Amino acid sequence: MTFTKKIAAATTALVATAGLAQAQVADDSRLNTVLERGSLLCSGHNGSFLGFAEVDDQGNWKGVDIDLCRALAAGLFGQSEGNLEIVPISWAQRWPALQSGDIDVVIKVSGWTQSRDTELNLAYSRPYFIGAFQAMARVDLGAESMSDIAGGTICVGAGTSTERATATYLDTHGIEAELLTFENGDELRNSYYEGRCDALVEWAPSLAAGRVDAPDGADNHVILPDVIALEAEGIIVPEGDPDWLDVQNWMLSSLWFAEMEGITSENVDEVRANPPSATVGTFLGVNAGYGARLGLPDDWAYNMIKEVGNFAEIYDRNIGSGSPYNLPRGINSLYNAGGVFYPMIID
Repeated sequence: MTFTKKIAAATTALVATAGLAQAQVADDSRLNTVLERGSLLCSGHNGSFLGFAEVDDQGNWKGVDIDLCRALAAGLFGQSEGNLEIVPISWAQRWPALQSGDIDVVIKVSGWTQSRDTELNLAYSRPYFIGAFQAMARVDLGAESMSDIAGGTICVGAGTSTERATATYLDTHGIEAELLTFENGDELRNSYYEGRCDALVEWAPSLAAGRVDAPDGADNHVILPDVIALEAEGIIVPEGDPDWLDVQNWMLSSLWFAEMEGITSENVDEVRANPPSATVGTFLGVNAGYGARLGLPDDWAYNMIKEVGNFAEIYDRNIGSGSPYNLPRGINSLYNAGGVFYPMIID
C-alpha cells in the first residue's frame, strides 16, 4: 500500500470512528440534568394560547409548542408519557423560570430579539415559526387600518415582544393609542371580547384562532391588513450550553427531515424496517451515529416521529387543516413547498 493510500485509509477509519463515537456532553449541561432527573420540565401557558399551548378543564395540553415538548421528551426518554411535565407560566415568567431551573427549555413561540439575545444570557435555536403581528378589531368600529384606532385602546400581552413592536409601530406612524397589557392570555382575549379595548394585537395565527372562537361570532371581527412586525420564533435555552442547544436544533431538523422524506407517525415503522437509503437508516437508528453524536440513543428521532409525527403533522392537527383554525402554512412550509424551512444535512 502506498503512503497516500495509507493516509486515505487512516482518514476514512478516523472519520468512521468519530461518527460512531458517543458525544462527550459537558457535566454542567442541562442535557445531563434532564437525563439524570428522568423527566423534562417544559414551558406551558397560564391559560390557553390557541393553537400552540391549550389546556382543557381536565388539565390536558395540546398545541404546536406542546407537541414540540412531547417530541423532545420522546427523543430523550423513548416516550413522553411519564417523562414530561408541562409547567404553566406567563410570558413574563419565561426567562426567570429558565434561569432558575424551574423549566429546562422555553418552547413558547418566543421571538428572537436583540435584547434577549445580548442581555438575558439566552441562546436561541433555529426559528421554527415565522409570525406576523397584526391587529383585530370589531367590525362595528369601522376600522380599516391601524390609523383608524387612533385615540382608542389596544389590548396586548404584557412583557412580550408584541407589546414592544406595537409601541414602536404606533410611535413610528404617529398613532396615539393607549396600550392595555395583560399577562394571562385568556384575560387578554376576554378583555377585548368584553369591549375593554378597541383592538387586540397578537401575531396573526393567534388572531385567526381568536376570531374563530369569538363569543359573538367570527363575522363580527376583522383582522386589519397592517403588518406591525415579523418575528422569528425559536426554542430558548440558557446561553453557554451548546450541547443542550444542539439537541433543540437537531430535533427541529429531524421533524423537517421526516416531512421532506415522507416519513410519518403512521409509516415510520414500515420505513424503518426497510429504509430507502443509508441516510434514512441512520436517521431512524438502524445505523449507528445519529443519536450518539448528541449523547442520545440512536433511535431518538424514530421515537419522536412515532409519537408526534413530522412537522407537517404537528402543524396540521394543531393550527392547520386538521384543526378548527385551518390556517394556511404559507411561509412556514418547507422550502420545496414555497416556505423558508429546511432540514440540515445528515452525514
